[in-house]
Amino acid sequence: MKKLLIIIIIISSGFGLKQLYLSKTANNTQLYGAKNQPINLLDETDPRIRIVYFGFTRCPDVCPTSLAMLSGALNQIDKTTLSQFRPVFITLDPERDDAKHAAEYAHYFHQAIEGSSGSLQTITQLAERYGVVFRKSELPESELKYTIDHSSYFYFLKPDGTLLTKVPHTMTPEPIVKAINELSQL
Repeated sequence: MKKLLIIIIIISSGFGLKQLYLSKTANNTQLYGAKNQPINLLDETDPRIRIVYFGFTRCPDVCPTSLAMLSGALNQIDKTTLSQFRPVFITLDPERDDAKHAAEYAHYFHQAIEGSSGSLQTITQLAERYGVVFRKSELPESELKYTIDHSSYFYFLKPDGTLLTKVPHTMTPEPIVKAINELSQL
């Protein structure tokens, strides 16, 4: 019984330390959006659920398809439901995508989607927090010089950054609409 109690205390302590780490690292996640204005992704005074997508503006297929599906989903929900959500595009290529460019790109798909950029360190920290896999791949024969290989999910987050659910890359808006409708009932 004593060993079981010790194990429970150790596991609980580990969970507490992880939450402390996540809360401290959340404060160092400064992003910038339109007009280079700071975006506080993890602003607990803003009650909206975040729909976060990590990608990059020179992505040839996955990102434009994903953002088009997000746009399609946003166009299928009513304004009251839409007001409960904050869609945010975060570039994985801050070397080429400054805040202005990321915001313009996101707005091309839907005016409600905030485009953002930041330091590579900040973006990497956020990506790691949610299990986003990405890496820079050199393209020596291309004028682009490199691309970003990355996973493709929509992350639904509480205002404090807690992951509620994630929706994988999709070719239709329906899975995103379903997640929005389920979460808008909370």
